Amino acid sequence: MSHTLQEPATGSVPVTRGHNPNTTLLVVYLALGGLAYAVLQSLVAPALSTIGRDLNASTASVSWIITAYLLSASVLTPIFAKLGDMMGKRKILIVVMSLLLIGTVVAALAPNLGVLIVARILQGAAGAVLPLSIGIVRDELPKERVSVTIGILSGIFGIGAGVGIVAAGPIVQNLDYHWLFWFPLVLIFVALVGIIFGMKESPIRTPGRLDLAGTGILTVSLVSLLLAISEGESWGWGDVKTIGLLALGAVALVAFVLVELRVTSPLIDVRLFTIRGVWTAHVVALVFGFAMYGTFVLVPTLLQLPTFTGYGFGKTASVAGLFLLPTVLMLVVVSPLSGSIVRKYGPKPALVIGAAFLTAAFVLPAISHAYLWQILASGIMTGAGIGFGLAAASNAVIESVPLAQTGEAISANTIARTIGSSVGTAVIAALISSHTQVFPLPTGSIALPSDDTFTIGFWTSAGVAVLAIIIALIAPSMKKRAHDARALGVEDTDAIVTVK
Repeated sequence: MSHTLQEPATGSVPVTRGHNPNTTLLVVYLALGGLAYAVLQSLVAPALSTIGRDLNASTASVSWIITAYLLSASVLTPIFAKLGDMMGKRKILIVVMSLLLIGTVVAALAPNLGVLIVARILQGAAGAVLPLSIGIVRDELPKERVSVTIGILSGIFGIGAGVGIVAAGPIVQNLDYHWLFWFPLVLIFVALVGIIFGMKESPIRTPGRLDLAGTGILTVSLVSLLLAISEGESWGWGDVKTIGLLALGAVALVAFVLVELRVTSPLIDVRLFTIRGVWTAHVVALVFGFAMYGTFVLVPTLLQLPTFTGYGFGKTASVAGLFLLPTVLMLVVVSPLSGSIVRKYGPKPALVIGAAFLTAAFVLPAISHAYLWQILASGIMTGAGIGFGLAAASNAVIESVPLAQTGEAISANTIARTIGSSVGTAVIAALISSHTQVFPLPTGSIALPSDDTFTIGFWTSAGVAVLAIIIALIAPSMKKRAHDARALGVEDTDAIVTVK
């Protein structure tokens, strides 16, 4: 099957597939790479206190293990995605997977916190795995397999995050935190070898050059915003540093848009954001990122609170992690199902279904979280919602942009999800620390999160999920997408171009 593109204003050229890769192995290698990256993103979160004790680091300092990863991923994802569109997605994928491999080895051997933070920066560079992988799938696979495969790859990121949370407890309890990095190293190595020796470079390119001005401005914006969000709880939300960084990030973001509208080869074509199918998918990704990491903070915390509180369940970290397995299993089942729905009916129905499941997942424990079955049911619905929503959001983006701009468009969706994850984690952490109750003990007293903390947290997440329902309903239908394609003189939505 061949695809010929109309030439968009970014200067991409018509191309035709000229080779026949083993698509099954290709998907396996891409899935392993994405799984390793997602596992490493979440695996350290439950082990931060253990890592801090082993490295004699304060709570504020050790939080940089997560912050450094998020900052690196947010800044480097659009850069590597753009380079993949320009120079070849396989070539850049090898670069980012190599950085992930090196970073993971360094992290496993790190003698102090400083070296571990540097290692996490290297690992975060692999944030471009998803946009590069989706670009490769769109380039290489037959069109009838694209939506399902993208559903699987998008779901892998949710699955990996859940696996990381589940596995962290048993690893640090039975081994030590260094094994948090040795185990994922196996996945990275297999994926990298497979990509190098079992994957050919796609001939699809977007000629151009890296927009250095836009890159610098976007870096300032993302670093400022994510640093303020990540550190706002410890600094104080009214602190001059927090407010100053938020203001700087917002101003830099406006400046980035103005610059990108004027350059001939933008880092991210901001005109794509005017397409309804694109901006709705980005908002949904942000909301789902918030909800996913909100539940990864709320549920284990509630399960591990002692039973003498009257609302905690007294579970160990390892057992609490196991309660997220239903979420992970539902992601495994639902993600390809979402892709099938997208292929038949377009992304909108899957987006709506996912947002509805996610809302219900938080409404149930917001009303009552007194019984374990409520936590389990919430986890099952969360997995279903994320599986439907994230897979559909990625498909919605690629069905709305030109083939040659897949990388930059999906990178923006990935950044939206990352920012949502950061905001969700920060908001829930702020709730937990600000709503406490003092319990008497034989040796004194202890302050623990109050029951209201979880009620407010679940209702907050439910409210955010309702926003996803509204945005999903605004998303264009399959008929509307086809109409827009015909209006642009393009019969195949794979080749939709933006109006400049």
